[in-house]
Amino acid sequence: MTTATNKSNSSTTSSADTKAAQVEAPFTEKATEAAHHAVDALSSRAASAEHSVREGATNSAKTLSKKQAVAREKINEYSGKTRQLASENPLATAGIAFAAGMLVSALIRRNK
Repeated sequence: MTTATNKSNSSTTSSADTKAAQVEAPFTEKATEAAHHAVDALSSRAASAEHSVREGATNSAKTLSKKQAVAREKINEYSGKTRQLASENPLATAGIAFAAGMLVSALIRRNK
């Protein structure tokens, strides 16, 4: 007898679930539509942000390239001047190298 009652309750429950699903369908459709609009808006903003980041990276790369070229020119200029000074004054160059070596070795000994 309990099985018959359970069967009739389960059939009532399944028809109630079907009716509930039909009632909830408009809400689900509205929620789905709202979610699609939100994703589309987010996608648009993400594309705009990506474009800005890429543009900024390109500009930074160009600026860095220019700065590197200027730095290379300065290094070449100063290294040429240093070589010229060293060849014109070999005794002063040796003295400066000796003093720098003494200073470095004193600093190393002091830190131990």
